[in-house]
Amino acid sequence: MKIASFNINGIKARLPLVQDWLGEAAPDVAILQEIKTIDETFPRAVFEDMGYNVETHGQKSFNGVALLSKLPLEDVTRGLPGAKGAGREGVDDEEARYIEATVVGEHAVRICGLYLPNGNPAPGPKYDYKLRWMERLHARAEALLAQEECFLMAGDFNVIPQAEDAARPEAWEKDALYLPQTRQAFRRLLNLGLTDALRARTQAPELYTFWDFQRGAWARNDGIRIDHILLSPQCADLLEDVQIDKNIRAREKPSDHVPIWVSLAA
Repeated sequence: MKIASFNINGIKARLPLVQDWLGEAAPDVAILQEIKTIDETFPRAVFEDMGYNVETHGQKSFNGVALLSKLPLEDVTRGLPGAKGAGREGVDDEEARYIEATVVGEHAVRICGLYLPNGNPAPGPKYDYKLRWMERLHARAEALLAQEECFLMAGDFNVIPQAEDAARPEAWEKDALYLPQTRQAFRRLLNLGLTDALRARTQAPELYTFWDFQRGAWARNDGIRIDHILLSPQCADLLEDVQIDKNIRAREKPSDHVPIWVSLAA
């Protein structure tokens, strides 16, 4: 089973790109972030015509996540559990950032698709929201691990885990993506027993998933790795391969992110 994650930065602007990528890469499951549309205006029929079942958790103009699957999507849920508080920065359910479903091939795999808050400017309410969101993600991972499910958490985490995950780590030292509290929260996820799929296969440098549209970042390979696939122990046992589709960034009207995918013996 090939499972891919891709922050598309707006389905309206990227639809041809996403169609071409799906046709070439042919993932069994695609986890999309930043669809930037409500459920009713997502181009469901386009993907259904390509053989995908479609589930979305959309939001007008911002955020939004979607699952595309050639296999049936079962037990679909939307929204990360544990939302609390009041006020724009506190009501986490107002922001469409999380979707879950189970796909069944040779093995059942629970797919957790996420778009973790950016958190800038930090410090401030947006960064507090990011850390609260990561706490809730940690709790959700704990709950799934307790069930001994085969699951993965994939998407745009907006986290640079280590210095080698940035071309110029010193440029990110005061950014919410790389602050010590952010990296610590990410390590806490891994310490539960989750596996960073890419780093389980390679420690090679310059493996990035994001290049800013500004300052010639792509031409200079001034990238960062912030899109991740984390595997439960049962899922990690099935890992066959993991790759980043870097060439997508050179296409016409690209996203600032590129897809990352895993192949599972599932």
